[in-house]
Amino acid sequence: MAQVQYYGTGRRKSSVARVRLIPGEGRIVVNNREITDYIPSAALIADVKQPLNLTETEGNYDVLVTVSGGGYTGQAGAIRHGISRALLEADPEYRPTLKSAGLLTRDSRMKERKKYGLKGARKAPQFSKR
Repeated sequence: MAQVQYYGTGRRKSSVARVRLIPGEGRIVVNNREITDYIPSAALIADVKQPLNLTETEGNYDVLVTVSGGGYTGQAGAIRHGISRALLEADPEYRPTLKSAGLLTRDSRMKERKKYGLKGARKAPQFSKR
């Protein structure tokens, strides 16, 4: 018999995380490495675990993540978003809890593109009257 799995895709900045929740003892594996080995900051790890803490399911699921793009902060945000979506698939009754914490909203802030004639998105070359 096939094991039950719940999927969720999370995105933040330029990072994309594909998350699988499998009933288990609470391990979080990111790109085939333990989360403590992959993400250096304890604050970011706590951020990733936030949806599991809010729904009181921290020891119930193993979280398997494949994440790409961006840096640690963006990837942590993407993983958090993906876990939230997967939990929603597992049990729709988590929706009010996750929504009130703002975990189901995709953070739409992206890097602004560089414009021609400028040095960056907004920084202009130095201006001199003479």
